[in-house]
Amino acid sequence: MFHLRTCAAKLRPLTASQTVKTFSQNKPAAIRTFQQIRCYSAPVAAEPFLSGTSSNYVEEMYCAWLENPKSVHKSWDIFFRNTNAGAPPGTAYQSPLSLSRSSLATVAHAQSLVEAQPNVDKLVEDHLAVQSLIRAYQIRGHHVAQLDPLGILDADLDSSVPADIISSTDKLDLAVFKDRLGMLTVGGFYGLDESDLDKVFHLPTTTFIGGQESALPLREIIRRLEMAYCQHIGVEFMFINDLEQCQWIRQKFETPGIMQFTNEEKRTLLARLVRSTRFEDFLQRKWSSEKRFGLEGCEVLIPALKTIIDKSSENGVDYVIMGMPHRGRLNVLANVIRKELEQIFCQFDSKLEAADEGSGDMKYHLGMYHRRINRVTDRNITLSLVANPSHLEAADPVVMGKTKAEQFYCGDTEGKKVMSILLHGDAAFAGQGIVYETFHLSDLPSYTTHGTVHVVVNNQIGFTTDPRMARSSPYPTDVARVVNAPIFHVNSDDPEAVMYVCKVAAEWRSTFHKDVVVDLVCYRRNGHNEMDEPMFTQPLMYKQIRKQKPVLQKYAELLVSQGVVNQPEYEEEISKYDKICEEAFTRSKDEKILHIKHWLDSPWPGFFTLDGQPRSMSCPSTGLEEDVLAHIGNVASSVPVENFTIHGGLSRILKTRKELVTNRTVDWALAEYMAFGSLLKEGIHVRLSGQDVERGTFSHRHHVLHDQNVDKKTCIPMNHLWPNQAPYTVCNSSLSEYGVLGFELGFAMASPNALVLWEAQFGDFNNMAQCIIDQFICPGQAKWVRQNGIVLLLPHGMEGMGPEHSSARPERFLQMCNDDPDVLPDLQENNFDINQLYDCNWIVVNCSTPGNFFHVLRRQILLPFRKPLIVFTPKSLLRHPEARTSFDEMLPGTHFHRVIPEDGPAAQDPNNVKRLLFCTGKVYYDLTRERKARGMTEQVAITRIEQLSPFPFDLLLKEAQKYPNAELAWCQEEHKNQGYYDYVKPRLRTTIDRAKPVWYAGRDPAAAPATGNKKTHLTELQRFLDTAFDLDAFKKFS
Repeated sequence: MFHLRTCAAKLRPLTASQTVKTFSQNKPAAIRTFQQIRCYSAPVAAEPFLSGTSSNYVEEMYCAWLENPKSVHKSWDIFFRNTNAGAPPGTAYQSPLSLSRSSLATVAHAQSLVEAQPNVDKLVEDHLAVQSLIRAYQIRGHHVAQLDPLGILDADLDSSVPADIISSTDKLDLAVFKDRLGMLTVGGFYGLDESDLDKVFHLPTTTFIGGQESALPLREIIRRLEMAYCQHIGVEFMFINDLEQCQWIRQKFETPGIMQFTNEEKRTLLARLVRSTRFEDFLQRKWSSEKRFGLEGCEVLIPALKTIIDKSSENGVDYVIMGMPHRGRLNVLANVIRKELEQIFCQFDSKLEAADEGSGDMKYHLGMYHRRINRVTDRNITLSLVANPSHLEAADPVVMGKTKAEQFYCGDTEGKKVMSILLHGDAAFAGQGIVYETFHLSDLPSYTTHGTVHVVVNNQIGFTTDPRMARSSPYPTDVARVVNAPIFHVNSDDPEAVMYVCKVAAEWRSTFHKDVVVDLVCYRRNGHNEMDEPMFTQPLMYKQIRKQKPVLQKYAELLVSQGVVNQPEYEEEISKYDKICEEAFTRSKDEKILHIKHWLDSPWPGFFTLDGQPRSMSCPSTGLEEDVLAHIGNVASSVPVENFTIHGGLSRILKTRKELVTNRTVDWALAEYMAFGSLLKEGIHVRLSGQDVERGTFSHRHHVLHDQNVDKKTCIPMNHLWPNQAPYTVCNSSLSEYGVLGFELGFAMASPNALVLWEAQFGDFNNMAQCIIDQFICPGQAKWVRQNGIVLLLPHGMEGMGPEHSSARPERFLQMCNDDPDVLPDLQENNFDINQLYDCNWIVVNCSTPGNFFHVLRRQILLPFRKPLIVFTPKSLLRHPEARTSFDEMLPGTHFHRVIPEDGPAAQDPNNVKRLLFCTGKVYYDLTRERKARGMTEQVAITRIEQLSPFPFDLLLKEAQKYPNAELAWCQEEHKNQGYYDYVKPRLRTTIDRAKPVWYAGRDPAAAPATGNKKTHLTELQRFLDTAFDLDAFKKFS
């Protein structure tokens, strides 16, 4: 039993001489854990009952006593207490009680001996209390950190000090602890006494405040905790459930003296602050009445970003993609991205003419792409700042998607070469739900970018809204806790603290490849913009801001006092940058034309000509050789790996596919498979994303097969088509539309040689991503000269599934098309259809056959330019027996049909046709069935408009002229105030020079997209079919 040692020996307070000796030894800290081990002070032989045969029994008793002293007999309890208290040999053991007076005296003597020894339980409790105290600072120290540079508001919106923190108003002055030392007393939180402040305690392994020392006096422990957690940096990390990560952060912030900067680093920091501050000063002097959303009050952002980039470059990153709101954007463009100053200054000239296509955007919304040498690391670095709308945080998922794409194309599977930095405002970071959606993409396999550095410019105010009215959470950054991202709050008036935090953030991202947040607690010197008066709503804050000394002045004075720089050197640095600005301003006067393409954030080298034009204005055939179609079809109908068990129902689906291929026919799923597979063969990456897309909402796709016997064993047959094919990515997304569509838009920005598709679970849900559609996809090229070929697949159709599972709202997409309904274009123009596509802002189609769907997907890549493609996809047509296409319509020489004309009996005798119905999509099959049932195949012709926008004026004019005696009607299953009618009618009228009316056959106007009652649905369907085939229906309106 001699190998057992008592924990009391470890926990006993050290003497003064021992303390000096411990502090003087410069050795690594010993393991500091409490173990169930014991050391007898008395020789073993002195205890009469101990022997080799009884030692195991005694050891078991001892372990039981350690856990609960009451679990053993009272005699054992006394024995173990006496031994731990250092009783002399032979006196620790006391025989069982008897009634004799001598026995009682012996017991009394032993009891007094125990009481005279140090209280071991108290020692254990005191050490545990110290551990609790250390943990309290690690968890809640940020609540009392001095974060607000104005000193008027607590960053966590709570002025109280947590009850378990031994702090005070003067947080670092230990002399004024008297008012809070009650926390230490026996009746307080920790059960310690004020006299314990000078006692030395062993430090646990969960802190690094000791440095090389394993024990410290309590007073010093508290002081070092205050230094680590309660100064100008507040660290939130104890919610992270990974011990290694927590230890890493503790080491970075607790180690004594770790936040040190060389004089050279301080001078660099000063120079960067000079550029940041003087840039805003220059703009204010030259254009005092212009909105520019300056950075005043958070000038430290520029050196902060440059520090993150420097450290990341040092760790191997060579491409940084950034997204940010408008505040400080011009400064970031000038001093981080290194946009030419004259290009920025000329944007303020109201006489500057626009030369590029499109309508342009405000200067503080524009992006930039630049490759340069990083002067600190002497390595090449590419910087891209993504253009953004005023919709704060909307660019977050776009940046993530672009970052993911750049990582994908360069084979950066761990995010070591390409990274993203996102800037946020405090009000938007807390208030915008897209922040949460973006965070939840951060660790998903097909969406992770292996860590993003988030920098929050925390002005402590929204536009005019006080943060106490703008959020329910203590900090604006609390949303980041959901993904275990550490949050570093820092007072922006302490530039060195900011730089250190940014270094740690970059190192965290490089080490753990996870998100991290830097919260720059600052202020906004002006109003929301330079013309705004903030004193209306924040008078006290802005009175303090008016008195606030700029951070550049504060830091310069500090460095001068430290002797790092002298006043003439500081003034020379200012003069040098002012001269640079003045020279650039002079050059900017020579700029007469605004070239938005100089602000392009995602160039596609080699895709366009040098002046940014398409290399041709034609599109080759989208058809394929039959052996290619057959090969893709055979793979699509098989399992290309061995020992893989699929579901029985899936076996039947694959068998049906095989039969279709044998019969040289495709359904909707096969047509899509062949379009994707053929593009992969040509080296085009295909990425399909959205909710449940792997199987398909309607169980038609099945691009990912699951082994029925082995968990997580999957197979993607599309990746087994060709030996050297491009990879195919198909991924179920989180239940998000806004975030995921933004992500896929960003992914499509990176390269024109990829087909990137987002499919809504139902088309109705696209309005959850309305911001991305309205602000990026629809006007993106017009605002930012940035083409994008993203494809939206939106299941649409009135099939009795209720108002939320019927309509993709085609009227909204068509309303945003940029063609003029009242102007007939030049139909004789060469390549009229391609020129139409080039001029439009997006393409809107509703295909009625699988073959046309196949062609429009392939055309999306074969076009010499890129436009967004909106496809209203079917639901019931996925399995409709008539919705089939022969291989013959997909062979070389075939192409996408913008219009599918009538090809039945009515087309054989067009003069006898009484009515020409125009329609699009699924309703065609309802119309043909009804026409056949009524025996009107010769009297009524039906023409399908497959491409709604750009409108096929040329083809529809031919159709209208073909049937001279027919009245014209538009038929749709949607309600009259929805669907396509309001878009199609004026364009059809323009096509025929308003020679005839265009009648309407469809559902009546309604507020909801569809009824929830099945009977009503069928009644409405029959009613508009009756109207469509009643040749007298419109005579009363003539």
